[in-house]
Amino acid sequence: MVTKKNKNEIRQKRHLRLRAHLKGTAEAPRLNVYRSTNNIYAQVIDDVKGVTLCAFSTKSKGVDVSEMTKTEAAQFVGAEIAKLAISKGIENVVFDRGGYLYMGRVKALAEAAREAGLKF
Repeated sequence: MVTKKNKNEIRQKRHLRLRAHLKGTAEAPRLNVYRSTNNIYAQVIDDVKGVTLCAFSTKSKGVDVSEMTKTEAAQFVGAEIAKLAISKGIENVVFDRGGYLYMGRVKALAEAAREAGLKF
């Protein structure tokens, strides 16, 4: 009997294929994006040490995105993660879209991070 895969299983498989080529280093850590139905999360990760250098999401303390659309919230998260990374001396990153298509909220987050000063 063949089982049908859901969207998340397909995304996770796509993400594994991407991760085979993407590695975050100390010079250019990986900017990882996770998108849930209502929230969006971003982390800057050094894969060599296995350490999360900074993280920001719509669920972070002191963040109120209830009046924003999901895309506006993604733009906000992108700008904030860029500020956090730059304050820690990180300017160059490798963008890991997490297996999601580069459109909508993922694209909004990436472009906001670029505008705030991150290079990728």
